[in-house]
Amino acid sequence: MRGVRKENLPEKPCAVCGRPFVWRRKWARVWDEVKYCSDRCRARRGEAARGGGAQDLVAGGGASRATRSGNST
Repeated sequence: MRGVRKENLPEKPCAVCGRPFVWRRKWARVWDEVKYCSDRCRARRGEAARGGGAQDLVAGGGASRATRSGNST
């Protein structure tokens, strides 16, 4: 059998979602620089720092509706 077994490959956590991801051959030269598990997490890397995102919009919208309905009663 050639190569390294998948159980023995290095892994690290994603900087955005925290899920562990495993070394890939295409990352061999830049493994120390790889921080994100996917293109989706790479695209979302700034949302957490800015405090934005779809989850905040949903939560904020629900809270403002409850406030408005409470004031009209």
